[in-house]
Amino acid sequence: MPDFLISPAYAQSVGGAAGALGSYVQFLPYVLVFGIFYFLMIRPQQQKQKQLRESLSKLRRGDRVLTAGGIIGLVRKTDADSDEVELEIAPNVRVQVLRSTITSVLTSTEKPANDVTPAPKS
Repeated sequence: MPDFLISPAYAQSVGGAAGALGSYVQFLPYVLVFGIFYFLMIRPQQQKQKQLRESLSKLRRGDRVLTAGGIIGLVRKTDADSDEVELEIAPNVRVQVLRSTITSVLTSTEKPANDVTPAPKS
């Protein structure tokens, strides 16, 4: 009677430590590629997003901002509790935008931390 369902046993791989090490070596290139992607693409993007969130939380009147739609405007009214910001995009033209649609703060009215005003001379 032929054994169609039973496969013949051919040479098998060496078991033990050498076989386990071989399986780890196969995954090493994937780990290296993920590490390179993380440090070259993912981490810088996370830092950029964190910096944007900080600048949006410090948004003040007079800041010049860029929205996701490409509109540049001056902040005229903002509230820390509200998600809406009032922008002036032209003289006497004001629009309400969501804070999350602001992609960058172009100029800020905040004084830099290391900026020192000179003392008046007598």
